[in-house]
Amino acid sequence: MAYRLSGVVLPSGEHRDLWIDVDRISYDPVDGAETLAEDVFLVPGLVDAHCHPGIGAENLEEAAAQALTDRKAGTLLIRDCGVPFDISSLQQREDLPRIIRCGRHLSLPKRYVPGLGIDLDSPDQLPDAVAEQAAAGDGWVKLVGDWIDRSVGDLAPLWPDDVLAEAVKVAHDAGAKVTAHVFGAAALPGLLAAGVDCLEHGTELSAEQLADMARRGIALVPTLVNITENFPGIADAAAKYPIYAAHMRDLHRRVDGLVQAALDAGVAVYAGSDAGGMIDHGRIVDEIELLHRAGMTRTEALGAGAWAARDWLGHQSIADGAPADLLVLTADPREELDALRHPSHIILRGTVTS
Repeated sequence: MAYRLSGVVLPSGEHRDLWIDVDRISYDPVDGAETLAEDVFLVPGLVDAHCHPGIGAENLEEAAAQALTDRKAGTLLIRDCGVPFDISSLQQREDLPRIIRCGRHLSLPKRYVPGLGIDLDSPDQLPDAVAEQAAAGDGWVKLVGDWIDRSVGDLAPLWPDDVLAEAVKVAHDAGAKVTAHVFGAAALPGLLAAGVDCLEHGTELSAEQLADMARRGIALVPTLVNITENFPGIADAAAKYPIYAAHMRDLHRRVDGLVQAALDAGVAVYAGSDAGGMIDHGRIVDEIELLHRAGMTRTEALGAGAWAARDWLGHQSIADGAPADLLVLTADPREELDALRHPSHIILRGTVTS
């Protein structure tokens, strides 16, 4: 089926006609195309850059249902940021968002959520494990940079700095990028010195470290939905570890300033909901709205969850010849982000899904 659309194309703001020919966008007319919508706003499919289709699922069908929930909310590209089993077969399903797989979290025993990651017997196994995950994934590897260490009662790094540096080099030599879960300050110097490509959460980054990230081109995915909604409860449940509980409450208090500080430093910030486990799937628009409230303009926040994130992850937006993955809106999301919640059509791989 071929379609014609006419409207304002974001991010350029140009008003133009475009056609969908099978699964591609065309700027040249297609014979016999049905006019699907006019006087609309055309937005590249949303991106959830920190999503877990598979966490909380018992099998692939349940993981697929999670991804379908994301698609119905407008997420057409997912960066899987660690799942407990192989979801590569979901990439073959044309009804699901495109998925960039990170593979399994790499952690140590009792230093992450049980059952989610691969627990290495010792830190010096990390470089070999990174090589395995780089080969198994889609160009990304996920490390657990810090977690509570019950022996000290607070967040603490998992890996020695020299091991981290070697592991990141192994990934880069294999053509893969490395992202790291990190909440607290203690793990940050080693992660930044090792040259990771992205930090997830990053709630205790200093101004100096953000400046260093900007110089190195290290991105930040702050997952504001998760931090704002869950950190107080995590702290309340950790009464046995009062230092850790106080630390998590402090991180919760300071998160609102994180995005503005990152923007001021020139760090690239992207939208990730952290869906899976404690956050429901389908909440990318909540994350985009929180990025706006935390300091981004509406257009910047929209870009962080759409065209800028697509460019970062190597996927096209709306362009001649690009895959036809886009949202059709009747209102301008640059004026009101809530418009993203009410698309008249969601088009994935050229198919109108809603």
